[in-house]
Amino acid sequence: MKKYFSNFAKYRFLLAELVKKGVTLKYRRSYLGVVWTLIEPLLTMMVLTLVFGTLFGNTDRTFPVYILSGRLMYSFFSNSTKTSMKSIRSNSGMIKKVYVPKYMYPLSCILSDYITFLISLLILFIVSIVLRVEPSFYLFQAVIPLLILPVMCYGLGLILATLSVFFRDLEYIWSVVMMLIMYTSAIFYKPERIIKAGYGWLLDINPLYSVVVNFRNAIFGQALDTRALGLSLLYTAGFMIVGLLMFYKKQDEFILHV
Repeated sequence: MKKYFSNFAKYRFLLAELVKKGVTLKYRRSYLGVVWTLIEPLLTMMVLTLVFGTLFGNTDRTFPVYILSGRLMYSFFSNSTKTSMKSIRSNSGMIKKVYVPKYMYPLSCILSDYITFLISLLILFIVSIVLRVEPSFYLFQAVIPLLILPVMCYGLGLILATLSVFFRDLEYIWSVVMMLIMYTSAIFYKPERIIKAGYGWLLDINPLYSVVVNFRNAIFGQALDTRALGLSLLYTAGFMIVGLLMFYKKQDEFILHV
């Protein structure tokens, strides 16, 4: 274990450069640059509020905050897993030339997307103030889902990065899976609708939903849902264990297939 920590410390500067590169390239040649991190979720929230709020007769004043909180977490989950899935193949040139611990590539993708995600939370803060969502002591609990989510994404990213080296079609399949995750994360509707219809199990098998629930509870002044917390920790531990085992077992074969 000491060897792995010393190896990580040795390449931490390279990791920082990869993260910096990931953030910079995301908005390269864009006139508004990182401002899009705030504008894009705001515009998406307005459209979703119009469709699923106004047109569906939802008069809840705080509904835009409900949508935005779920949408931001989904965007990070989707973007980070997609970029980490492609990280080994997109860095094939560097992998063939110099030795760098290969887990650094998916990790840098997760961290760069997490930085932009944290910046985007600013718009959630502003919208919450405008719509008078009163903060409470429970808001401090938001730290827990905000820490669980990137670890979950990293574990899942390791699995996807390993599989995509040998199975290129995974990229297209994952796009379909992400669509299923989005529609079963109760981002723009209340979960009670699914539960009453007898499809509550769809929420349980969705790893993202268990994190979104507790993030929203913290924002709207409710205690953590212990069942959702247990599920999110279970999914995170499972993804990390499987991801690390798969990645370390197959990483020496990457150079033959990228």
